[in-house]
Amino acid sequence: MLRLDGKVALITGLGQTADDGWGIGAAIAMKLAQQGAIIFGGNRTLAAAERTKARIEAKGGVCNVQQTDVTDSASVKALVDACVARHGCIDILVNNVGKSEPGCPATMKEEIWDQQVDLNLKSVYLTSHFVLPIMEKQETGGAVINVSSIAGLRYIGKPQVAYSATKAAIVQFTKATAVIYADRRVRLNTVVPGLIYTPYTRALAKRYAPGGDEDAYMKMRDDQVPMKKMGDAWDVANATLFLAADESQYITGQELVIDGGITSSTGRV
Repeated sequence: MLRLDGKVALITGLGQTADDGWGIGAAIAMKLAQQGAIIFGGNRTLAAAERTKARIEAKGGVCNVQQTDVTDSASVKALVDACVARHGCIDILVNNVGKSEPGCPATMKEEIWDQQVDLNLKSVYLTSHFVLPIMEKQETGGAVINVSSIAGLRYIGKPQVAYSATKAAIVQFTKATAVIYADRRVRLNTVVPGLIYTPYTRALAKRYAPGGDEDAYMKMRDDQVPMKKMGDAWDVANATLFLAADESQYITGQELVIDGGITSSTGRV
């Protein structure tokens, strides 16, 4: 079940800044590699990507990485070209980059808005721009999985209008493109994480915990979830694996929400 033997997966944002814990991109890369995929990754910081590469190779997987600016057309094209030159195809594309900056329309500076749109949304367009023509020429087609957020589905309790807008746009970008490519053997779907425990979450606790009480901050996030706990990067990775595998071959243009029930709840988030 859910085997990806011999399939080539191009993943953006797979870097890992430390050896402890797992970020979403790194966990996705590891999970796909465990199921037989050949990983080719692009990341803003090469050292972070190489850390993930080493962890995958230590478990017997195959992974190559290169430095990539996903907001720059030439850099993204170079990533795609390098992957095809090495492996001859791209079977799976995972867009995982993203960043949230606080602010409402009245307070957010224009340059911050533009940066958010470029990183969170334009990056998805650029990889799709170069990868979709490759996938539609392949007899086996391909699968694209874009990582959004529940912030694109509902207000999650803090002003981050650019992040919310771009993550919502990713969902509709995926839906529209999925319909366009539905008869070309190319599927596009979105995974939509809720509150997920990652090393970045712990870093947020260090920065924002009231009175410096990190444990209380983490408990507050757990309590916001109907299941009373945050998910982790492996929950997102498992969902991504399903959408990448042949077992989901009749699923396209959909969102798979991984949130412990938040978006089905009327409670505070």
